[in-house]
Amino acid sequence: MEKATFAAGCFWGVEETFRTLAGVTATLVGYTGGHTDNPTYRDVCTGDSGHAEAVEVTFDPSLLSYGQLLESFWQCHDPTQLNRQGPDFGTQYRSAIFYHDENQRQAAEASREYLEHSGKLRRSIVTEIVPAGTFWEAEAYHQKYLLKNSGGCGF
Repeated sequence: MEKATFAAGCFWGVEETFRTLAGVTATLVGYTGGHTDNPTYRDVCTGDSGHAEAVEVTFDPSLLSYGQLLESFWQCHDPTQLNRQGPDFGTQYRSAIFYHDENQRQAAEASREYLEHSGKLRRSIVTEIVPAGTFWEAEAYHQKYLLKNSGGCGF
């Protein structure tokens, strides 16, 4: 099993995107990319923690490639919106790929460059590609939120 970590706005919808892919064995929503230890949802919502709402994806690379995860990531949000997705705004909703090794970094950068030059987007991609750091698990009520609460944030 391997891990991949993505931020693309509200983590509820992002988790649902990845949770339903064949080859994904687990998803976990949480916070990463900031400077506050053990952040709470309230800490992250202020924007002061520096963390993004993110999803940690555990996947079986024999069934699903990292490249396929990247394709789903680019499709599940607008990577040209800086620090926002839809009605949600703030640095906690930024678009980011948190890579776990050099292969993931190279694949993420190549996929970003490919999409940037594909002509599919009207604006430049603002997605950051940075090393994965500590991933802080979000509160239990956030885990698989859309599976447990139909109709949550418009999905």
